[in-house]
Amino acid sequence: MSTILIIFCVLAAVTVLTAFLTIFSRNPIHSALYLVICFFSIAGHYLLLNSQFLAVVHIIVYSGAIMILFLFTIMLMNLNKENEVHKPRITRLGAIVSFCLICLVLLTVFINSKPIVGEYISTGDDYQSIKVLGKVLLNEYMVPFEFASILLLVAMIGTVLLSKKEKTEK
Repeated sequence: MSTILIIFCVLAAVTVLTAFLTIFSRNPIHSALYLVICFFSIAGHYLLLNSQFLAVVHIIVYSGAIMILFLFTIMLMNLNKENEVHKPRITRLGAIVSFCLICLVLLTVFINSKPIVGEYISTGDDYQSIKVLGKVLLNEYMVPFEFASILLLVAMIGTVLLSKKEKTEK
């Protein structure tokens, strides 16, 4: 086997394992740390695809800024096991059924998808170039880019308001 295939398999295993550990970890801080490892392994996949700029931006944005946001959110909410509400069995069953149905739909889509056969038309633009990538992001995808930033801002404000304790009069 080639070294690139071995590196890909190791990165894929780390990505899948840490994604599952993120979901199934009981401690929210551990979940956040597993998510950081998952983000770094995804950046490794970008490097394998020879997309160094995207890998560095992914590390800076997701592993840096977004994870700091998540950690602040977790710490502001002050999640304790004593305060945790236990979900009824019907809710767990509903989540399992929903997960299985989504997996079935995705599997059906992947099985029934057909690759595009034909000539690849190249525009000649180098999307590794920061200049070209910036033009595409800030011209064609300006509105979704701004919606994403507003969504993050609203989520953070909502978290702060939810975690804010009400003053009790003594």
